[in-house]
Amino acid sequence: MDLGFLKSGDNETEEVIDDDFVELDAEMTEKTQKVVIRAETLKEFEDIENVQEHLRNKHVVWVNIKPLKNKDMADLKRAVKRLKKTVKAVEGDMAGVDEDWIVVCPSYAEIERSSENVEN
Repeated sequence: MDLGFLKSGDNETEEVIDDDFVELDAEMTEKTQKVVIRAETLKEFEDIENVQEHLRNKHVVWVNIKPLKNKDMADLKRAVKRLKKTVKAVEGDMAGVDEDWIVVCPSYAEIERSSENVEN
């Protein structure tokens, strides 16, 4: 098809024929995917591997850190440091909920933090 109407300086008018267009069937497929939310407990340093695996599989994970915190604070710090690296690698987010819980999520989710300067 000659696209003469795009040429500048050409005073001829050409008629666009509807037969030159192809209609595509753009059927939308609806695919519902559930978000998996896991709850894990850190009793030993090695338990962090389960949390990391769930995070890599795009699961949101609530992590109970109280047992490890009560047992060995050094192991807890190592576990949290390791988890931070995994969160960064998957471009996720991580936040402490209270003294005993951490929530981590993959890149498709974001943790919204409340502002401390909220006035009532």
